[in-house]
Amino acid sequence: MLKPYIKRIFNLITRPEMKILPGQLAYFLVLAIFPLLTLFGYIGSRIFFFVPPFIDVIDKLIPNSVLQIMLPFIEDSHITGNILFFMIIGFILVSNGTYSIIITSNELYNIKNEDYLKNRIKALFMIILLMFLFVFIFVVLAYGNIIIEELMKISFLKSVSNHIYFVFMLLKWPIAFVLIFWILKIIYTVSPDKKIPSKFMNKGALFTTVCWLVTTYIYSYYVSHLANYTLFYGSISGIIAMMIWIYILSYIFVMGIAINADEYNAYKKIHKKEKDIQTN
Repeated sequence: MLKPYIKRIFNLITRPEMKILPGQLAYFLVLAIFPLLTLFGYIGSRIFFFVPPFIDVIDKLIPNSVLQIMLPFIEDSHITGNILFFMIIGFILVSNGTYSIIITSNELYNIKNEDYLKNRIKALFMIILLMFLFVFIFVVLAYGNIIIEELMKISFLKSVSNHIYFVFMLLKWPIAFVLIFWILKIIYTVSPDKKIPSKFMNKGALFTTVCWLVTTYIYSYYVSHLANYTLFYGSISGIIAMMIWIYILSYIFVMGIAINADEYNAYKKIHKKEKDIQTN
């Protein structure tokens, strides 16, 4: 019983898509960092009373060179058309990653690709969901402890800082599990160009959710206890650790698609055999 299951997993891991798509997706997610940082910087500039704490927190999380790019958007009250144009172009380029997910999903499910324009629009919708998911994981799970600790230094929060930290630690993982699972299930469901019942997305979404949480917990422990923040971005090891983490998340995500497709294709084969038997 165990041997066929291990064989199926091995066949999934050795598929050509698993050698290409995770790296491609990780690349476009890293590419998305700069448009996102610019967008967050602009949002930060809108919240005037929150600007100093906002700058203090991001100063601990991102390289100084990137912070210098963001500061004009945080400190200024408007955004130029030029910057907005490049942000839009950036998000369109990033959507190439989710477009690849659509094409790969169609191949894994043995589905013919539909209209190109329709898939590009769908890719933009998917990248919004996926980037929201990665931002949530990055801000809340990976760096949440550090951010909360910095925010608790604000004078009017010091009196309730212990309660805030306790509530955050108590709720972040259960909320993260539910949120990640359902968003992944939505992305997995809309990816193929054919309507496939969402029940076939449960195994892949569950696998990806659990593996993402475990991987992110390990990475969160690293950044909270092992990483030296005075040197984190001064040494290449910190950047490599972050990129490896993003690649692992991307690989797990693609593995979830493959698990769902394998489950659905196996169901179709069984259903076809039963139908053939009934016909004969």
